[in-house]
Amino acid sequence: MSAPFHNEDQKHLVRATGRRPVRAALLGAVAVLALGGAFGAVTVMPNVSTPAHAEAPLLNNSMPSFADTIDHVRGAVVSVKVNIVESADDDDSGRAQVPRLQPGDPLERFFRRFGEEGLPGMPGMPGPRHQQRRGMAQGSGFIISADGYVVTNNHVVKNARGDVSLVLDSGKTLTAKVIGTDEKTDLALLKINEAGTYQFVDFAAAAPRVGDWVVAIGNPFGLGGTVTAGIVSARGRDIGAGPYDDFLQIDAPVNRGNSGGPTFNAAGKVVGVNTAIYSPSGGSVGIGFAIPASTVKDVVAALRDKGSVARGYIGVQIQPVTQDIADSLGLKDAKGALVAETQPGTPAAKAGLKSGDVIVSVDGETIDGPRELSRKIAAYGPQHKVDVTYIRGGKDQTASVTLEALPNTQQRADAGSSRSRNGSGAERLDEKFGLSLAPASSVAGAGNEGVVVAEVDPDGAGAQLGLRTGDVILEAAGKTVTKPSDVSNALADAKKNGRKAVLLRIKSGENTRFVALATNPAS
Repeated sequence: MSAPFHNEDQKHLVRATGRRPVRAALLGAVAVLALGGAFGAVTVMPNVSTPAHAEAPLLNNSMPSFADTIDHVRGAVVSVKVNIVESADDDDSGRAQVPRLQPGDPLERFFRRFGEEGLPGMPGMPGPRHQQRRGMAQGSGFIISADGYVVTNNHVVKNARGDVSLVLDSGKTLTAKVIGTDEKTDLALLKINEAGTYQFVDFAAAAPRVGDWVVAIGNPFGLGGTVTAGIVSARGRDIGAGPYDDFLQIDAPVNRGNSGGPTFNAAGKVVGVNTAIYSPSGGSVGIGFAIPASTVKDVVAALRDKGSVARGYIGVQIQPVTQDIADSLGLKDAKGALVAETQPGTPAAKAGLKSGDVIVSVDGETIDGPRELSRKIAAYGPQHKVDVTYIRGGKDQTASVTLEALPNTQQRADAGSSRSRNGSGAERLDEKFGLSLAPASSVAGAGNEGVVVAEVDPDGAGAQLGLRTGDVILEAAGKTVTKPSDVSNALADAKKNGRKAVLLRIKSGENTRFVALATNPAS
């Protein structure tokens, strides 16, 4: 199933480095990378889990002390050290420009020499091509079984060369191999090589409530064994890190190196794996994000069993149901996942789902929006049969859908379109809409279906909905359109019947979506 649309600016904040003044950063510990003779700072962050063998005493509500909880779980928390190798191939865009100097300048010979040969390790100077950066990254993790399975973040170990080193709370160093990783949820499972019986932690059976106390233990900045406390600030956060974002937000201070470490509740059970922070400086400002234990348990079970995660796939492009869209469809509530397009040959197409359907529940469980649908379908796994309830034409219908395996690559929208931006025979809608339309057949490269947006007034209602020149209107009010008058008539009919908006099905590049165009936009 295609993931819902993401906020690209938000996603950039999550992965950004120091180039942005405010950003969400991965929590990996400080990693020292060697490139020739130079050193630089790199950070990574691991995941965590809780001990299963005994209940930790609850905190005193009046004077909270976490000492008993910490004593109970800290032996299961480890520091993760990874020998990494990263490609550092140079390209022309990254090579320094040699300054223009007067003939005979003492620096001329220096720059000529190193401009040709390269000066390894000197920032901004050209160096040998096809280099590899070698170094060590540090993060956190936690043991989840007596025989030595360890949870951490994928981004902590993804560039590991060979075995991973784990430092226990006692100071003992062990090696572990990577059993499996899952990039989509940023989780990884390791297994300690040395046989033995290890202290471990359990996952919490229930999700924490907003306001509950939590404790984070990890390896910030490589210091090891650091404990911080705070509360759960929010649940269900989408930070743009991946298609299945469902983070806990906590205010317990976590920093670089806490990645992969556990967040515990007051009873010493793991409620999350620390993964990212939002920060203007790279340090903690009280906004941290942890992968919830419910997600971690499912992913870890799959990694332990098969070394990878197989997710269910339904085969639709989906988008949120806004209030305008709900009004145009005659829906009572702005909830559910609107099917923008059903991809041919997929489980959804085989089950009869069509564009314009609004999915409102799966196996009797309510779907509030696209991300919830994505997570639920993915969690079922391939070959699982589900009952999907959807609204079509104002009536509830149910289809039985047999899921398939999620493809490794998803078709993405092509931001650039090869079609002509101007069409002959363009007709302008009422000035309030700010759109000039032309039959697709009259515009080179637009195909024969629909009506092309030939021109968009930046101050019009169409521009405010995100319509762009070159977009193709395929349907208006559920009916196929072939000429501009079809769109005009749909707007006029809807206004006559008291409808506030008309639902337009739009194709932009390879993506399809719906927008609700108001029948009487503000002028």
